[in-house]
Amino acid sequence: MSHEPSQKFTAKTAIAVVVANMIGTGVFTSLGFQLLDIQSGFALLMLWVVGGITALCGALTYAELGAALPRSGGEYNFLTHSYHPIAGFISGWVSSTIGFAAPVALAAITFGAYLSSVFPILSKTWLAVTLIILLTVVHGSTHRKSAGLQWIFTLIKLLLIALFCIAAIIVVEQPQPISFTPSVDDLESVLSGAFAVSLIYVSYAYNGWNAATYLSSELEEPQKSLPQILLTGTALVLVAYVALNFVFLYSTPISSMQGKVEIGYVVAQSLFGETGAAMTGIVMSLLLISTVSAMTMAGPRVLHVIGEDFPIFKSLAKLNRSGIPQRAIYFQSMIALIFVVTSSFESILVFSGFALALNNFFAVLGIFILRIRRPELSRPYKTWLFPIPPIVFLILIGWTLLFILKQRPEEAYMSLLLIFSGAVFYWVSVKLGDKSSQ
Repeated sequence: MSHEPSQKFTAKTAIAVVVANMIGTGVFTSLGFQLLDIQSGFALLMLWVVGGITALCGALTYAELGAALPRSGGEYNFLTHSYHPIAGFISGWVSSTIGFAAPVALAAITFGAYLSSVFPILSKTWLAVTLIILLTVVHGSTHRKSAGLQWIFTLIKLLLIALFCIAAIIVVEQPQPISFTPSVDDLESVLSGAFAVSLIYVSYAYNGWNAATYLSSELEEPQKSLPQILLTGTALVLVAYVALNFVFLYSTPISSMQGKVEIGYVVAQSLFGETGAAMTGIVMSLLLISTVSAMTMAGPRVLHVIGEDFPIFKSLAKLNRSGIPQRAIYFQSMIALIFVVTSSFESILVFSGFALALNNFFAVLGIFILRIRRPELSRPYKTWLFPIPPIVFLILIGWTLLFILKQRPEEAYMSLLLIFSGAVFYWVSVKLGDKSSQ
């Protein structure tokens, strides 16, 4: 039996979900890959500024879409109304299979890696599995417990990042010989294919700026609060990302970070020695708890609304007595656990990053289609400076996607295959739904 939510999430909780969704594995792992092709301090910081501007433009656009279409589900909801139910289904298919489950797995794996590096007796795989299970139980209970856990760990995350940056600046004796002021060569780096490919890692790190739209139906006054939630959360993360990467490059030799996944640990080791690095490993693992938590909280809402719309998935639409989509939460976590025990890190990162960027691209493009097709639709909030933000977003994301197709075709084609499988699954779902209704 389904129940209407007796409690709602506040704007404060939703901002915490946005921040925690964004600040996860990406910012603590991607710099090592970027440094393989780019060594310009200015270009590297510009990656995070450009990524942040792109996310802000996306957030401004999503704020209008979310206020006009205040239902949980994010891109699934937007694409269904802007294009066709098949577009929404494919979007939901992508979100439910890799959009949240894969990042949950990556964040949990990184949590286990950091903690097991400090306590070698512990298995990183079992640490990841345990974290996912514990958070699944909490978020599958009540809104109050779910919101309380999310807010506390997100606040801890922001405070620890600020303390880390301040301590690093104070402790470093000799800054690295890297320039953060622009030069002629830097312009060439910013316009290069390597910069565009690196943006996919940055886009992955910023992924989550849209997280509050997955909770729209469970927010207090979503039509009024969504713009504030999306913009505040994204702006906070932009500042944190630029500050973190400045500290990484300012304090630690590039050669020691190139190709490394555990950038936070490498930087801490350079700054604070082995003991400090061990402490930082614990801190980094704590930071990732809120990330896994936020995605466990937001992602299943896509599965929930798919279950409401497609009879074959109706069991996922069931709510518990507190109005929580418990079955959908359990289902997503099960997929994440499969990723934890079967998959590698970098291939999932590029593969899921491309698919999610494509998802966001068509959702933002939908604002133009929705304005043409449904001009009568009530829009409590309209995108500031329209049409500039969605156009900027589409150009930057489109540029990145084209270079991924050119330079990392294997991951791109895997993403396109996933999308095609979603279309096939939609057709099967509709046919089975028609038969069951006869």
